[in-house]
Amino acid sequence: MRGRPRDGSGAGTHHEEGVEPVAPLDLPKLLLRHRRDPTRLLQLLREVQAAEGWISPAAITELARGLALPRARVEGVATFYAFLSTAQPSGPYRVLFADNVIERFAGGPELRARLCAKLGDAAAQRVGTTSCIGLSDQPPSLLVNGRAVPRLTAERIDTLAALVAQRTPLDQWPAELFQIDEPIHRAGLLLGARLGPGAALRAALARSASGMLHELQLSKLRGRGGAGFSTHDKWRAARDAPGPTRFIVCNADEGEPGTFKDRTLLRRQLDAVLDGMTIAAHAVGAQRGFIYLRGEYLFVAPAIEHALADRRAMHLLGRDVLGRTGFDFDVEVHLGAGAYVCGEESALLESLEGRRGIPRNRPPYPVTHGYLQRPTVVNNVETFACVAHVALLGGERFAEVGTPVSTGTRVHSVSGDCERPGLYELPMGGTVRELLELCGAGAEVQAVQVGGPSGALLAPREFERRLCFEDVPTAGAFMVFGAHRDLLEVAANFTRFFAHESCGFCTPCRAGTAQLQRAVDALASGKGTRRDVRLALRLCALLRDASHCGLGATAGRPFAQLHEKFKPTLERRLSSLEFRPSFDLDEALAPAREVTGRDDPHAHLGET
Repeated sequence: MRGRPRDGSGAGTHHEEGVEPVAPLDLPKLLLRHRRDPTRLLQLLREVQAAEGWISPAAITELARGLALPRARVEGVATFYAFLSTAQPSGPYRVLFADNVIERFAGGPELRARLCAKLGDAAAQRVGTTSCIGLSDQPPSLLVNGRAVPRLTAERIDTLAALVAQRTPLDQWPAELFQIDEPIHRAGLLLGARLGPGAALRAALARSASGMLHELQLSKLRGRGGAGFSTHDKWRAARDAPGPTRFIVCNADEGEPGTFKDRTLLRRQLDAVLDGMTIAAHAVGAQRGFIYLRGEYLFVAPAIEHALADRRAMHLLGRDVLGRTGFDFDVEVHLGAGAYVCGEESALLESLEGRRGIPRNRPPYPVTHGYLQRPTVVNNVETFACVAHVALLGGERFAEVGTPVSTGTRVHSVSGDCERPGLYELPMGGTVRELLELCGAGAEVQAVQVGGPSGALLAPREFERRLCFEDVPTAGAFMVFGAHRDLLEVAANFTRFFAHESCGFCTPCRAGTAQLQRAVDALASGKGTRRDVRLALRLCALLRDASHCGLGATAGRPFAQLHEKFKPTLERRLSSLEFRPSFDLDEALAPAREVTGRDDPHAHLGET
């Protein structure tokens, strides 16, 4: 990922909740606390950022020396992640408005303009945008120094502007500004039950490791991260891989715009998730586990750390778990720092090891060569929660819910044009129309985006399709767009998202997403022609066939599906010309705007 917030200035944080600030910064002490472990590099950089508001050249040099790493590697990591900054901050606050299409349609740009007007000339240095921050159920929202503020209104913006103008410390801001709700409108197996700490783990231990793997096989549980790989097959492969050391990783980096289910599971069903991880450790023979938590969910981290400490005291983690001699397993939290690509499991492992989150070549796969090249099970939050219920119910009973191919329930993150955005848990195989009726979407639904930007755009004629692996697979996001919404703007927003989040590793994605963004933006602005449509479709095919990882492979999907299913909507926006001038001076100045961090009206030709 090119790794800057979209105003190009970096997201220097002055203080972050959940990260112990080091003030004044004592790097030798900080390095000692992290055991001078190079895999802790990202966590070290986060703490430097929290203490100083940026990562200075001197800090990079000292970290490189203390970790025995090349300085270039440390600087490379510091410049890769969006929430780290090597630019000295212009003030004590950094405000980033969520800019996914749901947030934009809810009025985010207008509220951002209001805040900038309140703050005056300095606002351009302090107020920017970022992608989705996991709050599409309560938009518009923003991050201030890494802390989330939901449900923005004009009144809230005025309050925030006054606090910033007065330089009020964040810990003195009104607590209600940071209150995150968890609207659960329909609960089922996962959201409805509150499991006590260790309940599922005890049930699994009573079955033995082989017995638990057998129950997983009977359950037909498939991973809930989107790919839908068999959980049993993944765990069995990790268990059978050679070597004495294995790891369990919980992927809590749900960066797909429109998704927020894992946030609620971590806050309301954490014991089920942690039991699921510990059951996995027992089943495959792992000793260490990690929760890779997306940086935008910083407010969730303290509760997770508290729960881990409680479980150690109850002998649910640590040495000889629940009195089982030789069953040693513990879990630690690693925070991400704003890189969508780290949701891909091999990029996540690279980040976990303290490197840039560049997806690995596969094979080999993480089950044999994962964290530190050791056998590693990577599952997402919802999958581990499902495992806990498989342990309690047994595989056959779990498989009674859902379809023969897609068993169990699925938690859907519903947002957009509906009366009741929030979470809905349905048996696998429920229809799109059923979910639309539950959330109060009404009859004037133009389209639904299932699975986030990388998923499927569905037209009304497809609303009887089923949400399951054999029909419409989904990572949990369900965006509703009413008849008054501009679907070309939706596709343009998704395309800009992929271009911004490209890690830059492979040329097809690095260059292709940027070219596709320019073509789709031209069409969305009414300046595009059929030539732009043909170019965009060729780029979509190139990205799908030649990209290194799934980000690039799916980056063209929003436009390709718009062209396939809503062609009249697209053609109505075309210019009457078959071509446009081959040289656009304002477009040619785009690289200069990116370098200088300028994207205001005065930085464009023809705008005042």
